Amino acid sequence: MDMTVANRIEAERLAPVTTAAKPAKVTAKDVNVYYGEKHALKHVNVDIPDRGVMSFIGPSGCGKSTFLRCINRMNDTISSCKVTGLITIDNQDIYDPALDVVQLRARVGMVFQKPNPFPKSIYDNVAYGPRIHGLANNKSELDQIVTASLEKAGLWGEVKDRLQDSGTGLSGGQQQRLCIARAIAVNPEVILMDEPCSALDPIATAKIETLIDDLRSNYCIIIVTHSMQQAARVSQRTAFFHLGTLVEEGPTEQIFSMPHDQRTQDYITGRFG
Repeated sequence: MDMTVANRIEAERLAPVTTAAKPAKVTAKDVNVYYGEKHALKHVNVDIPDRGVMSFIGPSGCGKSTFLRCINRMNDTISSCKVTGLITIDNQDIYDPALDVVQLRARVGMVFQKPNPFPKSIYDNVAYGPRIHGLANNKSELDQIVTASLEKAGLWGEVKDRLQDSGTGLSGGQQQRLCIARAIAVNPEVILMDEPCSALDPIATAKIETLIDDLRSNYCIIIVTHSMQQAARVSQRTAFFHLGTLVEEGPTEQIFSMPHDQRTQDYITGRFG
């Protein structure tokens, strides 16, 4: 082979691969949610990329938390709720009847508005998921998972000497970080956060936001927030919901500076909300 050609082929092989956009981790196509006769979420279509943060913003009752709960099938627990359309994670239909919902919820972690640690020790809060999913073969492996999860959640330095203390004895911000450690202990691919800072003071909120920024390189994170300032700080993409409709979605900077829809402009400038 001609050496010039060989050198070019080798250079192309070693060159970094560039893509226009990150591939979608979560995809929704024509998703509708009904609570009895109420049509709560209407024809939602969106691609949510991996390894980053997407914020859902919009006024109360607009459907953002309803859609969030569709992604780990928490709406299954509501008897009057019906979900139609298609939601996939890595191209797998998460509403496929053959899908194990327990395994889905291990892949899709959830952090709620109000910190909700179990009435157990700090250690057992984090170890709970790995135990029930059989992720550790022995105590040493479980110890490693607990330590690593607390470190990722930015909590290890504050609790390493009191792992047997109750998780409910921590401050509100520490409890929320414990819940994040509990969520990531089972190696999820997606982390859902429903208003994770609304019950916290500004200092604790800043720590959670820093943590979200640290975690985004390893997880697909979707956060519902009423705070547009928070959405602007932590997310790379933002979706605006209004009256059960996904009005528009795009890069966070574009949504806040040059939205395409007048309803988005009116919301972010405070004309309603």
